[in-house]
Amino acid sequence: MDEMKATSAAAAAAATAGVSSSSSSSIFTNYPLISAFVAFTMAQTVKFFTAWYKERRWDLKQLVGSGGMPSSHSATVTALAAAIGFQEGFGGSVFAISLILACVVMYDATGVRLHAGRQAEVLNQIVFELPAEHPLAESRPLHELLGHTPPQVVAGGLLGIVTAAMGHLLIIASSQT
Repeated sequence: MDEMKATSAAAAAAATAGVSSSSSSSIFTNYPLISAFVAFTMAQTVKFFTAWYKERRWDLKQLVGSGGMPSSHSATVTALAAAIGFQEGFGGSVFAISLILACVVMYDATGVRLHAGRQAEVLNQIVFELPAEHPLAESRPLHELLGHTPPQVVAGGLLGIVTAAMGHLLIIASSQT
């Protein structure tokens, strides 16, 4: 019984050994979280200006909407994974988890969500062609821009990696002063 208590106490101590109770740790200084947020913001901003360039009109929905170039989902998850890799090491479990989750998100963006968007286009066209007296003729159109093409996902991923790398370089530079 005493052996079991000692083993449990040792396991609890080992589990909490990596947890910092320092008051200097803050969500506002969390490098991986900041990298992910900055990458997301940059991707959405690029989409906003890209839409203006292509359509010559401002579309505020581009600041928060899904789909388009570059993929903000990809930028966010790759920035998070890369920042974790830079901070914790690329051989650690936390990096491995974040990398796998990033791959799942990017695969989903080019697979399920892209095809759901294409199906929405077809359904919207079918509803548009219905006679006015049909019960579905007045239904709201489905959102079509859901997923991403592979180039949009790659561009978002590269943006995320560059964002995390720049953040890492800023941290190194600020620690040397």
